[in-house]
Amino acid sequence: MAAKRDYYEVLGVDRSATEKEISEAYRKLALKYHPDRNPGDEEAVKRFKEAAEAFEVLNHPEKRARYDRFGHAGLEQVGGMPEFRDVNDIFAAFSDIFGESLFGGMFGGGGRGGPRRGANIRCELTIDLVEAARGATRSVEFERHEACQDCHGSGARRGTQPEKCRYCGGRGKVVQSAGVFSIQTTCPSCHGEGSVIREPCPRCRGAGYVLCRVAREVKIPPGVDNGTRLRLQGEGEPSPQGGPRGDCYCYISVREHPLFQRNGRDLVCQVPITYPQAALGAKVVFPTLDGQEELEIPAGTQSGDVFRIRGKGMPDLQSRRRGDLIVQVYVEVPKRLAPEHERVLRELAEIENVHVSPQRKSFFSKVKEYFQGHGG
Repeated sequence: MAAKRDYYEVLGVDRSATEKEISEAYRKLALKYHPDRNPGDEEAVKRFKEAAEAFEVLNHPEKRARYDRFGHAGLEQVGGMPEFRDVNDIFAAFSDIFGESLFGGMFGGGGRGGPRRGANIRCELTIDLVEAARGATRSVEFERHEACQDCHGSGARRGTQPEKCRYCGGRGKVVQSAGVFSIQTTCPSCHGEGSVIREPCPRCRGAGYVLCRVAREVKIPPGVDNGTRLRLQGEGEPSPQGGPRGDCYCYISVREHPLFQRNGRDLVCQVPITYPQAALGAKVVFPTLDGQEELEIPAGTQSGDVFRIRGKGMPDLQSRRRGDLIVQVYVEVPKRLAPEHERVLRELAEIENVHVSPQRKSFFSKVKEYFQGHGG
């Protein structure tokens, strides 16, 4: 398999490029290699996909930071590699970013043999770390437009119908001559609809659609991370031309866990131990996503030492193979000591010939000793 090209090289930008510069560079490449502009050119399709993949990563702050640090391998480790099965996936993913002028209307790609698709929308969903590890099915709510029930989507008052535009004869386009050239433009009267509504529906005000809130179930695969985007196909906005709906993209956020910190596929857990446990060795209980387990730490363990527990981390989004759990132990110093504990520790300090602070005395005892020492 050929090695992937550097994403900055693909877009032709510096590593310090701003989001705007990255977007502009991608727009130029998408126009240059658009399949409708290069029919039958497989190399252009390849470059088109390559540019989309680079933009998907560099336009995402978290993915870009991981890519800058670890390269392609870092994205593969956390399941952050873009997945575009074909060019239609690219149209669906970025038409809401650049609009139909790039992905659709300009080259006929909006219809690509049929009516233009509806616009894509987005929603957000917050889950906990256990759901991210095991996968889950959650309900998500978002707003989108639905056909007005009063006018059944026509936009005309009940009992009336839209009239054919007299200016363009119902074609939605007008042709203007300029010397030897003919220019076809959108009809200024009906704005390309081919019809005119004389009596608008009072509920939707002639739009034919009203904003509604809908709920849908989202299947969350194991291994998702912050910024993972899940596609709800056909759940976006309706097409103004009777084509298929757009898609809804659900962006995932994962809550911080009180015990685990995530590092790609690995989890890090800090476990406190006592000085005797560190010095003499012991078995300590530590948490995992699957429950509690025991870890045997050897004598002489130092504060900050780490122990890697294989296969107890997060699953990979593609392969489902789990990362590791990294247990980091630290010696916990008690803030208060029982008299017996203090006595034993002082004996240990004497054995080790280590200077320690004297035992605390009451304020009045110190005052009494002070005046006795000064002949008071």
